[in-house]
Formats: sequence, structure tokens, C-alpha cells
Amino acid sequence: MKRHPAVYILTNHTNTVLYIGVTSNPVKRVWEHKQKFVEGFTSNYHLYKLIYYEILDSMENAIQREKQLKRWSRKKKESLIERLNPEWMDLYDEIASGW
Repeated sequence: MKRHPAVYILTNHTNTVLYIGVTSNPVKRVWEHKQKFVEGFTSNYHLYKLIYYEILDSMENAIQREKQLKRWSRKKKESLIERLNPEWMDLYDEIASGW
């Protein structure tokens, strides 16, 4: 299985809660969130919609980017999302079909 280090942002159906995560397999990890296999924050707040992701060249860089994004204000995160996904559409099918 080819690894794709990535940082991603999930939200709920009303776009009110954001979750930032990191993974080496974004397709599998987001699918796990959607199936509610990941207990805790994401399942408690029904965070299943992939609204942003970045593929990076290493897990180290993905982890650094995750930490950076988590420090940002909500407004700055929203600006990042809206530059690439202005409609806040679920991007899961886009990544699932790409791998």
C-alpha cells in the first residue's frame, strides 16, 4: 500500500465544528471517520465531511503542518478552506477516486 502523508480537516453537516488530523492513508482514515470507527471527538460531534486536505512529502512534514493549522484562529482556517473549497463540499469522493 502506497503511503500518502496528509493533513485533513473534517466538519459536521452544519460546518460549525472543525477537526484537524494527520494520516498516512487519507482515504482509509476519512472512511473510518465516516463509518464512526474512530471513537471520541469526531464521532461525538458527527464530523464526517472532508472539507480540506493537503498531501505532503513525509509524515514529519504532515505532523508539523497539522500542529501549525491547529494553532491558527478559526477565521484563518476558514480562509484556507474557502480558497480551495469555497462551497465546503465533501471532498472524500475526490480523494477516494484518486487512489
